[in-house]
Amino acid sequence: MKKIFLLFFLVSVVSSAQVIVKGRVLSFGGKILEGASVYLNNTTIGVYTDEEGNFELALKEGTYDLIVSFIGYKTTQHLLNTTKNTKPLLFKLLPETTVLDELVLKKTTYDNQWKHNLSRFKQALLGRTILSKNCKILNPKVLHFEFDSTTGTLTAEIKEPLKIEHKGLGFLITYDLVDFSLGREQLIYLGYTKYENLSGGKRKQKRWKQNRLKAFNGSRMHFVRSLRNQNLKEEGFLVNQFKRVLNADRPSEEAIKKARQLIHLNRNSVVFEKKRTNPKTPLDSAMVILKKSRLPKYRDFLYKKNVPYSDMILISKKNILIKFKDYLSIIYTKEPEEKNYMQNNFLNRRKALDTQTSAITMLTKTAILDPSGDIINPLDIFSEGYWSYEQFADLLPLDYNPPKKK
Repeated sequence: MKKIFLLFFLVSVVSSAQVIVKGRVLSFGGKILEGASVYLNNTTIGVYTDEEGNFELALKEGTYDLIVSFIGYKTTQHLLNTTKNTKPLLFKLLPETTVLDELVLKKTTYDNQWKHNLSRFKQALLGRTILSKNCKILNPKVLHFEFDSTTGTLTAEIKEPLKIEHKGLGFLITYDLVDFSLGREQLIYLGYTKYENLSGGKRKQKRWKQNRLKAFNGSRMHFVRSLRNQNLKEEGFLVNQFKRVLNADRPSEEAIKKARQLIHLNRNSVVFEKKRTNPKTPLDSAMVILKKSRLPKYRDFLYKKNVPYSDMILISKKNILIKFKDYLSIIYTKEPEEKNYMQNNFLNRRKALDTQTSAITMLTKTAILDPSGDIINPLDIFSEGYWSYEQFADLLPLDYNPPKKK
């Protein structure tokens, strides 16, 4: 299973009081930057600077990840605490010379190889869900790809932020990609995300509202909010705990490698259809090992159902933390799996289930759960299963709130 790490450089902790945040954006040399984008990362909250480079944001009291960007200049990230800082802000952006010069020198060629890499990039970033089919990169030619054949790793860089039109959720998304790496076993992408609502009539608005709620239900955002509020069962989540150990029935990686080498050397004389219940030759043994290599690398052992909150969260004066042992199996009971999920090689032998199952494990001792519904540092948690299937196209801005239940 491919490991997937999603980084969004987080938002905030907020309260109810509101403050006005003012500021100005200039170049490092003092040039006014009209039309610079100033926004709260991964939200729909943002503005553009006026003809004098000024901006103004009305925010609730709290701590925010404020992003300032302008094409041709380095994006600036600023941790804004409205309870401590009430003075006007001044940002002086540095020209983005190094990365752009490097990309110019590389001279992107839009050939068949680039098109192939673009296809891989879009599937990895946007995902394969139903919603991903309504998600389109409007300016793909800002992307430059490099492929390392020795490691099998595809990397991507941008000449300017990606513009992504999401007709399924009703957003125009500006994605300032910082890093993208797609390997054989791992996917990592990180960047700054700005959401803007698309305009549309009542019919479109109704569809977007329904799709946003569907994307929210069962998502990691939904789970984190429910965990913080300690209402997992009411929201449709079941949480179990399990251990993961190596599968003793599966040969070691070294044995599998040697078997493949031996089979490759004798590929002209191998009869693949032959049954080998009692292997008599080294080649027969290698074929048995190769067959067993298809077995799962690990076995999971469930040892606790309905994990209590005391085994998952710690409440301090400032934060609510997640902390647990081994793995958590998170089952969302109110929506079935999509059929596209079955396209994974290891799942295509069964039908779609009526529930969605994800698994998480801690990569650090604890992680802070933000009220917005995310984890302050996403690399603190490793997700797999259904949540790894739902990629960028199924993500919502962190200021999204579902309709109140009647």
